[in-house]
Amino acid sequence: MFSPTLKTRLSSPLKIGNFEVNSRVLQSPLSGVTDLVFRRLVRRYASESMMYTEMVSATELHHLKQMPKIMEVDSNERPISIQLFDCRPDFLAEAAQKAVAEGADTIDINMGCPVNKITKKGGGSSLLRQPHIAEAIVREVVNAVDVPVTVKTRIGWDDEEITILDFAKRMQDAGAQMITVHARTRAQGYNGNARWEWIARVKEVLSIPVIANGDIFSVEAAVQCLEQTGADGVMCSRGTLGYPYLVGEIDHFLKTGEKLPPPTPIQCLECAKEHLQALWEYKGDRGIRQARKHMTWYAKGFVGAAELRGQLSLIETVQQGIDLIDRAIEQLVNE
Repeated sequence: MFSPTLKTRLSSPLKIGNFEVNSRVLQSPLSGVTDLVFRRLVRRYASESMMYTEMVSATELHHLKQMPKIMEVDSNERPISIQLFDCRPDFLAEAAQKAVAEGADTIDINMGCPVNKITKKGGGSSLLRQPHIAEAIVREVVNAVDVPVTVKTRIGWDDEEITILDFAKRMQDAGAQMITVHARTRAQGYNGNARWEWIARVKEVLSIPVIANGDIFSVEAAVQCLEQTGADGVMCSRGTLGYPYLVGEIDHFLKTGEKLPPPTPIQCLECAKEHLQALWEYKGDRGIRQARKHMTWYAKGFVGAAELRGQLSLIETVQQGIDLIDRAIEQLVNE
């Protein structure tokens, strides 16, 4: 499953401009998910992997007098990248400077988000249709900061507009020092299969690192993707929802050739309790509301999981959630 060629190709650090990362597996930025609490859980199992904040609006940041919690990073959680989105080069350059001041090792610019409220304002994947603006953004941000600037995007707007090859070259020429390609179009959203063949084509035309994204749900999928695409690394997204172990599992396998045993349902539920408690301590009642979705993602793979998901989606307090999870753990222990 793990070819000698792949092992040799991925044995050295990932070089992003003048910055090195000792892992070829990255945790994707995920809106409403990859806050400080979640990143700490992922990093427990993937200490050397690059983490990303949730995406930050440069326009909102321009009008705020203090840094939003969404941009908060732990001084110990390196390597860390802050992801920004907008369509205004000047606002993005300003936001990038603030992100570097907060401790970002790289600045990532989101040019792939398919959500309407983002694309209607000219951000996210709408930039695929405005490559001249995308180029201006990258150039201005590169000139504004002294850390590497990277781009995360998709293969195109829809099947009639798969423009990634030209777009990726433009981003490289503008100064981007790594590109992550989610191998779906904007129109696909998260449906259908990721089309990894386009990542392979991007890799053929660029000299900067290319990171593969889309359908990386297991160690096997990551290795298959790396073999098929020749990419310089993989970025895990939805596969980490309720499963903060995935980045570390893939990283461990790429470094050692050894596949770690998966966590048991009880271990996943214990992690869910820790996640719930930490979100409440970090965000208060808002953290409880956000925790509901996380809790339902953890509750899977055992008898009674569906019922537990329904109950966890309605919790109002930390204690409610802990009591529900403890009862589920007790049932599993007694089976």
